[in-house]
Amino acid sequence: MVIKNIFTKKTKKEKEIKVKKEEKPEESGPPLPLEEKKIEKKEISPEGKHVSQAWKVLKAPHITEKAADFTKQNKYVFQVDPKTNKIEIKKAVEDLYRINVLSVRIVNIPMKRRRLGRIAGWKKGYKKAIVTIKKGQKIELLPR
Repeated sequence: MVIKNIFTKKTKKEKEIKVKKEEKPEESGPPLPLEEKKIEKKEISPEGKHVSQAWKVLKAPHITEKAADFTKQNKYVFQVDPKTNKIEIKKAVEDLYRINVLSVRIVNIPMKRRRLGRIAGWKKGYKKAIVTIKKGQKIELLPR
């Protein structure tokens, strides 16, 4: 096994050989039409919009009695990723459910201390969003 000294300066010939190896030969022939070229395509929904990453923002619908009462006022409650903001939540709900969002309110629920006998621990905290939608529109959170 040969050990090269990597700290010595390379000669011009070594540099030229390395450059020639890195160069790729050009493709011969006429240029390909746009359909045949390999271009990264973004995922597009049937309506022509880009597919959102709503699954990263919205974790789950928050289903409680209070949340059920909010549906009468066109408000829906979701547990969301702790790093998201109101704008991201609004875009995610609009893309996922195809509705118009009027406002978003955010509540950070802190961690709570819990005990079971002598064992003490913590109940996880989370972030929830209360989303108000346009009158006449509906979100079906639980399929019937």
